[in-house]
Amino acid sequence: MPMTIQEPARDIPVVAEAEVVVLGGGPAGIAAATAAAQTGASTLLLERYGFLGGMGTAAMVTNFCGLHAGSNGAVSQVVHGIADDILNRLQAIDGLAEPHVVQGPDGLVTGAQAYDTAAFKEVADAVVTGAGAQIRFHTFACGAITDAGRIQALLIETKSGRGAIRGGTFIDCSGDADLAQWAGAPTATGDDKGFIAYPTLMFRIAGVDDDRAMNEARPNLRALIAEANNSGRFTLPRKAGIMRTQAHAGEWRANLTQISRDGQPLNGADADDLSFAEQEGRKQVREYFRFLKEMAPGFEDAYLLETAPQIGIRETRRILGNVQLSGDDVLTCRDFDDAVGVNGWPLETHEFGDVSWRFIPGRGYCQIPFSTTIPQGIDNLLVAGRCASTTPEGQASLRVSGPCFVMGQAAGTAAALGLKSGTEAKDVPIRDLQRQLVSDGVYLGHVPGL
Repeated sequence: MPMTIQEPARDIPVVAEAEVVVLGGGPAGIAAATAAAQTGASTLLLERYGFLGGMGTAAMVTNFCGLHAGSNGAVSQVVHGIADDILNRLQAIDGLAEPHVVQGPDGLVTGAQAYDTAAFKEVADAVVTGAGAQIRFHTFACGAITDAGRIQALLIETKSGRGAIRGGTFIDCSGDADLAQWAGAPTATGDDKGFIAYPTLMFRIAGVDDDRAMNEARPNLRALIAEANNSGRFTLPRKAGIMRTQAHAGEWRANLTQISRDGQPLNGADADDLSFAEQEGRKQVREYFRFLKEMAPGFEDAYLLETAPQIGIRETRRILGNVQLSGDDVLTCRDFDDAVGVNGWPLETHEFGDVSWRFIPGRGYCQIPFSTTIPQGIDNLLVAGRCASTTPEGQASLRVSGPCFVMGQAAGTAAALGLKSGTEAKDVPIRDLQRQLVSDGVYLGHVPGL
């Protein structure tokens, strides 16, 4: 039996209250808090770090994925609304690169867009607070108080001690379905064999010869890694990866590492796995950087600029709603009556030692149903982001920033509309929600009757 210690009972002070409480300040949380506030609800956004952006800043993804879709070899932006405001602000402070094409097989493509993490942090603050929402940084959520299928309060820990935050509607944008699990909503982790997508520790490099790196190193990366491993001088667990220029000359992002324990995936919702992953990730960064300097053209004079503040988590828990977006839904460009936006990112599956891609044919995007944000059993909770209701294959597409912006904006808008009409956010008439989203600049794709 594990040893336990009984904590003395104590009264927890209510330190804040808002009509809409959003947990997690990644793309989904940024969009949710902004949408709820600009639609008229008093809104509070809680974030454990001292900045917003989620994996986009804390894990240094530095690349918006899923904002664009590819059709007939051309790439165009399909995620709009709050995402447009963010892109425009980033552009205005020289923190955004032009979109670039991500090439798939048989002429299929999609697009992505690099940004500076410092710029994204600054812009996210301005977008959220400019809409009227409040932000509480350095706030670590640790539990929930529920009653009769409703969340009464979210428990938090801060440097000031433990507190409770009361709300009318809660939106879980934690990425790990933390609030949903604490509240008792059903969740799942991985597939039926327990597989979870491998995490990566991102790093940035400066002093790169861009032309040589782009024309000689990048196209031959898989062959160079194989040569390095075969030489016996390097141990590089991932057979290939993604390296790209950043918004400014000579700076590159490296998505190369793959963190496992004896080949087994790690769970980013497990404290022991997280501790191991951070240390192992830094060891791999040093090995991959050594490889680049010694074997990759254009990196001879490069230097390691920074490693991400935390390991990049692709998958942990996800809610099990009445509808789960599947990989087939994505690849067949499925339409939904309750569409709240679209997503153009392929199925990106991180397997042992490698990554497999299945690109979206035809028009290049599927619609995202509002039902992916609705958990079972909790009336006043919505969930947006990588922990939304999907199958494991669907999650491999829906977890990136573009669809997270879409789900967050829909959830925040629904929460505010529900408060105005006296209904739960999940019960807001879908046409009312869709009309408001369209009015706010969101592209839904084709929705009959709108």
